[in-house]
Amino acid sequence: MTLTAKSVARAGLVSTIVAATAAAALFAATPANGAASTLAAAAQQSGRYFGTAVAANKLGDSTYVGILNREFDMVTAENEMKMDATEPNQNQFSYGNADRIVNHARNQGKRVRGHALAWHSQQPGWMQNMSGTALRNAMLNHITQVATYYRGKIYAWDVVNEAFADGSSGGRRDSNLQRTGNDWIEAAFRAARAADPNAKLCYNDYNTDNWSHAKTQGVYRMVQDFKSRGVPIDCVGFQAHFNSGNPVPSNYHTTLGNFAALGVDVQITELDIEGSGSSQAQQYQGVTQACLSVARCTGITVWGIRDSDSWRASGTPLLFDGSGNKKAAYNSVLNVLNSGTGTTTPPTSTTTTTSNPGGGGCTATYSEGEKWNDRFNGNVTVTGTDNWTVTVTVSSPQRIIATWNTSATWPSANVMVARPNGNGNTFGFTVQHGGNWSWPSLSCQAG
Repeated sequence: MTLTAKSVARAGLVSTIVAATAAAALFAATPANGAASTLAAAAQQSGRYFGTAVAANKLGDSTYVGILNREFDMVTAENEMKMDATEPNQNQFSYGNADRIVNHARNQGKRVRGHALAWHSQQPGWMQNMSGTALRNAMLNHITQVATYYRGKIYAWDVVNEAFADGSSGGRRDSNLQRTGNDWIEAAFRAARAADPNAKLCYNDYNTDNWSHAKTQGVYRMVQDFKSRGVPIDCVGFQAHFNSGNPVPSNYHTTLGNFAALGVDVQITELDIEGSGSSQAQQYQGVTQACLSVARCTGITVWGIRDSDSWRASGTPLLFDGSGNKKAAYNSVLNVLNSGTGTTTPPTSTTTTTSNPGGGGCTATYSEGEKWNDRFNGNVTVTGTDNWTVTVTVSSPQRIIATWNTSATWPSANVMVARPNGNGNTFGFTVQHGGNWSWPSLSCQAG
């Protein structure tokens, strides 16, 4: 991603901003006692990474490198591994600047995402003038040579970048690569797998954040098809470039979850959000929560370190200001990562619903149990009677996947009716939340 590679304007995604109602403590300058103090360490607590895009020409900037070394554990080369940089002349490969980034990352114990092997943009001039079989063979040779050169050094490759069109068609982008045949993406993934069998292979795109949009659906259908036919695809990257005209959509977690359900990892690969203050911090919070709500969201990469390093610097879209100071957005991300869950405002008290049919008393009290990335436990205690019926209602897309100490029936997918089974008046259940962390509602009847 560079300013020359994409337009700043992102049309067609007029969406509602992710609701964020966290307490003021969310934006505290320091994490809670015992919490991780850097983005990478906080992400690692839930088995994820937190990365950034790096430019080789800034590796001599001590402030830049200091933040990079301290805060991030995954590195993506901003431009240095793209086609025009690595093969400026046909069959003459150049890895100098890319190697600077890869070697720095590996020497610091960080992993590397490779970006990108095949793309309609930032092609070298010699490739831009090719077509047909000659272009197809040149693309496959490029993938083979570059992925083989970096074999064993790359965690995941963006094998194909931005191959789908914006707008309402849901179809492929018209490009010189697309005109070599509709199977070119599949061919690219197969070549990458042959060159580096151990790297994760990703498809990466922008404007695929909103589940209801045609472009998102088009990419989803391709991934679904690839998985059904054994085409080697391991992950899908969501660039996540947001601004006031294209805010974080309210169904972002749904998008991530639905792709993950196909059997691929999902990664937020180029995150930046134009804005400032609490508004920007809340949107960063929402994106981080969405990733944490999906077990197969393996990590987040921000596209740059300081605002002044960004391809859209005037929009101040990153976690550090131009001087390298932490912004409110940094603190919001760090605190969500330290929470280990996608909850917005974790409740700490119980909720009670009571009904008294025929004069009998029945009180069902709900208390929060353990939480994981994709599910949570709830506990219910009934008082007032030993002969009770408790109706538990969860909100879509939640579903109850386990129960204990109760005899349960399900009148519908979202409703469970619990009754005593001889193990007392306390029972529990596990909810697979699908990104919705809201508590279930209860009603209790005696007799």
